[in-house]
Amino acid sequence: MATIQVDIVSAEGAIHSGIASMVYASAELGEVGIAPRHTAFISRLRPGDVRVENEKGEQEHFYVSGGVLEVQPMAVTVLADTAIRAHDLDEAAALEAKRRAEDALAGQTAEFEYAKAQSELAEAIAQLRAIEKLRKMRRG
Repeated sequence: MATIQVDIVSAEGAIHSGIASMVYASAELGEVGIAPRHTAFISRLRPGDVRVENEKGEQEHFYVSGGVLEVQPMAVTVLADTAIRAHDLDEAAALEAKRRAEDALAGQTAEFEYAKAQSELAEAIAQLRAIEKLRKMRRG
């Protein structure tokens, strides 16, 4: 079975490097699935889940805050501001961040504050979705 080299890197450093049979990510225009020998392309990533499937079919989940996805025929690189292993996400912290962002949107006074609050809200919601996906996978 063919494999692909996967590297997930954040501003803090490398979070994952290994071999996979498939990679799934939330690209700017929708969900993408990348297999070995995929056509080369570059895309922006939306905040959300990146899944790396090994040769046994087991998936490892990562949350990225957005970033860039680079695909080469035998390599996938994810460059993100923030990348966290999904099981390390803190649901309580994400819920609190969502509440703060919603409060900031309700009481915003400047356009900059509004844009920042929107960005923070989108990131908190993406983290909560990643947590929910992981929870469903554990149950099912």
